[in-house]
Amino acid sequence: MLINGSWTSASDGLTDAVINPATNIEIKQVPRASVEDVARAVQAAQQGAQLMAALPAYRRYEILEAVARHIETKQTELGHLLCSENGKRIGETTSEVGVAARIFRGYAEEAKRMFGRSFPLDSIPDRETSLAITTRKPLGVIAAIVPFNYPVELWSHKVAGGLAAGNAVITKPPEDCPLTIIEISRYLEEAGLPRGVHQVLTGGRDVGEALVRAEGVHMIAMTGSTVAGRQILEVAAATLKKVHLELGGNDATIICADADIDKSADALIAGRFTSGNGQICCAVKRVLIDRSIFQPLLDALVAKTKMLKLGDPMDTATDVGPLINRRGAEKVEAQVRQAMTDGATIVTGGKRHENFFEPTILTGVTPGTPAFDDETFGPVLPLIPFDTFEEALELANDSPFGLQAAIFTQDLGRVMRAYSVLDVGTVVVNHTTAVRVETLPFGGNKWSGNGREGIHDTLNQMTREKTLLLHNVFGVVS
Repeated sequence: MLINGSWTSASDGLTDAVINPATNIEIKQVPRASVEDVARAVQAAQQGAQLMAALPAYRRYEILEAVARHIETKQTELGHLLCSENGKRIGETTSEVGVAARIFRGYAEEAKRMFGRSFPLDSIPDRETSLAITTRKPLGVIAAIVPFNYPVELWSHKVAGGLAAGNAVITKPPEDCPLTIIEISRYLEEAGLPRGVHQVLTGGRDVGEALVRAEGVHMIAMTGSTVAGRQILEVAAATLKKVHLELGGNDATIICADADIDKSADALIAGRFTSGNGQICCAVKRVLIDRSIFQPLLDALVAKTKMLKLGDPMDTATDVGPLINRRGAEKVEAQVRQAMTDGATIVTGGKRHENFFEPTILTGVTPGTPAFDDETFGPVLPLIPFDTFEEALELANDSPFGLQAAIFTQDLGRVMRAYSVLDVGTVVVNHTTAVRVETLPFGGNKWSGNGREGIHDTLNQMTREKTLLLHNVFGVVS
């Protein structure tokens, strides 16, 4: 772990094993932080926050830009490390590392563009000669709680955004795959961050809970499950700290009668099976298909799915790798079994092999069934026919989640109707929902979280606005 500028073990000597999910072989042992370790890191972060707030924007830019370059030079090695601990395909993990470099560079540039505002006050009686200005100030200490599915990319938004804004950041990486984050954290230290500005605490849920409870933490930036998000909000309320949550999703895709069947099938497979092994909050979760093309699209999907290769994520020929661990695979298996009990039919797939789960297509899924209502974090694709476009919109909105949605059509009127009606953060047109562009605001409504994350949005989330009111500055000087 990294505490106050030093790489250290846990105070009580406890460790956790990091396991390769494809082979179940141990890669490494990492410290399991104690509550005392958390307290020590939070205390060090107070001084770190002061040092970072005093660091000029051009230095924050230089540090983050240096890290971006270092990531790029090590992209291949980092991609292999991430693949071994996470289980996504090697092409995906290497690409994710490249995205992280772009994110660091994007926040480096935005560190130089944290503009305030000015307010002429001559619209207010007796304020005609006054002026107000605002500036953005760092919050202080931010705790970044990171999930396993896209750990490097999602962490990059939190740590680079927090540092660009002038905060100190304490990272709590995912238990299952902390190693790549630890390695890139070394680059931050080498780039010249002041002592205690960035720290890394490895460990379990108790580490995250201690950070949420800590008086000296001013914001929690967390990506994870809706259950965990609710718990964080409840605990954080005691200290009135700011909380930004990017949570689960149950994204619907609407396939209209005029959609290209082959291209739609490719997008659905990429968005559910071959991206993240199905473990993405914005993956394709429910597919609503115009009944007139239901069978042709089903046939195309089945043919393409049967050609997918399940196997070693280090093999470039592999299409679908393992889930993050056995618990995750068993949970998906249980959800599929429940779907069958509730009347669904497995068209293809449906079997678990250790941590692997076959790409699975379900039909006969209806509202009220967990396969429709709940988020399935694995390669399972439920298909539901609809008769009218308005029915499809109602089905898409029939969810407590509201992250993203997609529509496949050539009809601009349908596109704009969907954009107007769907209660989600983003509507994607003729592309899978399993997409995130770092320069766009990302986040959802309802149970999918609060606020938005992205290079042009996170800095506002991680700063506070401060106002200076200049009275009578345009008055006559005697």
